[in-house]
Amino acid sequence: MNKSTLAMAVAVGVLAQQASAAGFIEDSKATLGLRNFYINTDNRDGAGANKNEEWGQGFDLRFISGYTQGTVGFGIDAIGLLGVKLDSGGGTNGATATSYGGTVFPSKSNGEAVDDFSSLGLTAKAKVSQTELKLGTLQPKNPVIVTNDGRLLPQTWQGGQITSAEIKDLSLVGGQIEAVKGRNSSNNEQMSISGANSRGTKFRDSNKFIYAGGDYKITKDLTAQYYYGNLEEFYKQHFLGLVHNWAIGPGVLKSDFRYFNSSDDGANGHDPLYYTTGNYNAPNGKGKVDNNLYSGLFLYSVAGHTFGGGYQVSNGSSDFPWLNQGDGSSNYTITDSQIQKFGRAGERTWQARYAYDFAKVGVPGLTAGLVYLHGDNIDTVNSKGGVAANGASEWERDLSVAYVVQEGALKNLGLAWKNATWRTDLPNTRSQDENRLILSYSIPLL
Repeated sequence: MNKSTLAMAVAVGVLAQQASAAGFIEDSKATLGLRNFYINTDNRDGAGANKNEEWGQGFDLRFISGYTQGTVGFGIDAIGLLGVKLDSGGGTNGATATSYGGTVFPSKSNGEAVDDFSSLGLTAKAKVSQTELKLGTLQPKNPVIVTNDGRLLPQTWQGGQITSAEIKDLSLVGGQIEAVKGRNSSNNEQMSISGANSRGTKFRDSNKFIYAGGDYKITKDLTAQYYYGNLEEFYKQHFLGLVHNWAIGPGVLKSDFRYFNSSDDGANGHDPLYYTTGNYNAPNGKGKVDNNLYSGLFLYSVAGHTFGGGYQVSNGSSDFPWLNQGDGSSNYTITDSQIQKFGRAGERTWQARYAYDFAKVGVPGLTAGLVYLHGDNIDTVNSKGGVAANGASEWERDLSVAYVVQEGALKNLGLAWKNATWRTDLPNTRSQDENRLILSYSIPLL
């Protein structure tokens, strides 16, 4: 029995004796989230399937307890996830010989999508003053670990986390993750990075990711951040961030500066099976983690409009590393987009964006956004170590329209359309067009 499981058993035993205590029940909440999700990806050029298409219904049941009374309050949370296939036939689910599953669903041994998949996660928690400890199923989101929720069901993690807000204007967090359940999976597995996460015979992973950091409000408009993450045997990562809000005329200008320093750890420094993707004078274009990523994003909001622009530089001899098992993941870069990440070794990316909130013209709940990104200066090598691409480029355009019913019998019903186009001149790489249609509804049970 690992440490997290043992701690969970002890916590549940304590709660069994104290569940009737005031606060535990009175402050509890339960919600059922429904998500109907359709995705269609058009793979341009090249060989292989021209289309990936899946459609499903997701159920996300969550229970969040209050805390028992006393100096130390105890509680327990639960998350039950179920995905039901509505359509994924005809070889369009996107599964390959080396993938865990398709675009949305896990796949059977013959490559077909399963009819349904589910999981249950429990989290024991304890709280003293403004400090909280959680053990079990987690969904962290900070600069060095980001939970992905871009498909039918969300990603979850197994481990422990402590957060504290005891000091005014300072929030702290630290944790250790031992396993992850992907968004198209029912199983917990160990963690990896791009380059080592092939589902073939060369898959390499780790069962230890530690992270710590905090946000400090220097003033009410200026926040400084520092975070550290370490995936054992793969990489170490430092993050520095600075966020500033400045009232200019009738609007507000938000400036968001981010810097990541990533280096190798353990086997990644010498074992080719643990190498990451990037530009190396070595077979398969892979090597140890070596990346410095700088970015700045500026957003000006006024009268429902948000205008934005940003620039990112990915220096070093490897791609930007993040927790990535190859089954769908997110990172904390300003270029993490619907299809691509724009963090390749040497890549320079600029972006422009615009969003509008139609509440300003009498239609609350209706929003729309447009983002365009262009990256270049990408160099890659082929399987023999020779130059495959010199100064290659890529671009992506993302368009989204969403509406959430604000009142009446259908209050909280949400509809969204997300459309993306990605083009690249990288060799042996297929450009894509993608559409997602999402219908969501949240039902409070407690």
